[in-house]
Amino acid sequence: MTSEADLGPRLSRRLAYLLKRAMVDLDTLHEQHLRPFGITARELAVLLFLDGREPESQQQAAAHLGVDRTTMVGLLDALEGKDLVARRPDVEDRRRNVIVLTDTGQATLRKAMRASDAAERQLLAELDDREAAQLRELLKRVTSGRA
Repeated sequence: MTSEADLGPRLSRRLAYLLKRAMVDLDTLHEQHLRPFGITARELAVLLFLDGREPESQQQAAAHLGVDRTTMVGLLDALEGKDLVARRPDVEDRRRNVIVLTDTGQATLRKAMRASDAAERQLLAELDDREAAQLRELLKRVTSGRA
């Protein structure tokens, strides 16, 4: 692990560096924990978004998630190839397709959520429960209205 002495105090205290470092570490942990389920953290985010919602088009989902349309098509193609989501005609407008979780997608989501929770706990192991909750709340405040 890199220390403040290795980086110097000017870099090691910069918010951009700290957030990036935390994200890189969390991505690595997610990769390890999600590997058995054959999905990535980005794919998990899509499954989480779709779960329990009224079906939406891929364009609507992309807009909500802040993902460009081309990237969203790639994510959905990969998830569909794993039988985790399906594109279905919209019952109200058959010209439009909506994205839904499959039964396999719902089962995978439940297992992957536990794995993701374990990755987050591992990242936040130096914090107690109150500090971890406070960090989440502070980050939500900082990012509210920007998504």
